[in-house]
Amino acid sequence: MLVLSIVGGVLTFSFGALILFIVFTGLSLCLGHSLGMHRRLIHQSYQCPKWLEYFFVHLGVIVGLAGPFGMIKTHDMRDWAQRQQSCHDYFGHQQPMLKDAYWQLFCDLKLKKPPSLNIESSVQNDRVYNFMERTWMLQQLPWAIVFWIFGGWPWVIWGICMRVVVSVLGHWLIGYFAHNRGERTWHVNRASIQGHNVRFAAIVTMGESWHNNHHAFPGSARLGIKPGQLDLGWEVLKILKKLGLVWAIKEPQDLPERPELKAIG
Repeated sequence: MLVLSIVGGVLTFSFGALILFIVFTGLSLCLGHSLGMHRRLIHQSYQCPKWLEYFFVHLGVIVGLAGPFGMIKTHDMRDWAQRQQSCHDYFGHQQPMLKDAYWQLFCDLKLKKPPSLNIESSVQNDRVYNFMERTWMLQQLPWAIVFWIFGGWPWVIWGICMRVVVSVLGHWLIGYFAHNRGERTWHVNRASIQGHNVRFAAIVTMGESWHNNHHAFPGSARLGIKPGQLDLGWEVLKILKKLGLVWAIKEPQDLPERPELKAIG
């Protein structure tokens, strides 16, 4: 898909396709990956109607990383590993950038004695999520058909291929910076890997780059917790709350106290 995006992107470029790419990438990252997959499905940091949850998670699936179960398992394994006193470089993004890119984009790490990390039964037994997991790659197809009808191959290349490639590469790149460089105001004692706040990426990640805050308060729906920390996902949640579409939104002050958490800045 990378080669198709590069070659096809050049051959089919149009301003209409570029606008589609920007808008659909933003929607899938904000509503899908950030609000759907991460803040709702994985951390249960707010409540919403089931139909809205399904829609958000679907948008998260078409980001192109994995299905809902795959995302939960990958997230929970990495989170568990980083909280140990010793963490493999694969889980902690601790190798040089190019090597880490190869590892994260093309490799997997299988443990001989992995921890027991179970998906909640309400999610594991959900028929819709099971369908999404089985067909996660195919879920690009309906969107591709719609884009082809309205914009031809330029919309398909830019709305599907280019969007997925940029989203996947961006997810790795921000993950690398968020575990290596950037400001830190919180320290989690006994955790081998600490999160960093990557300020320059706040807009394009919809607030997900405030990763030091997230390591400190993983159950919070608000990631940009200090003045000047722009969190577009949080801003969308506030709008949805006014519309009555989300409720029980958790913030840091709503979470149980963590004895291992220390403020350092």
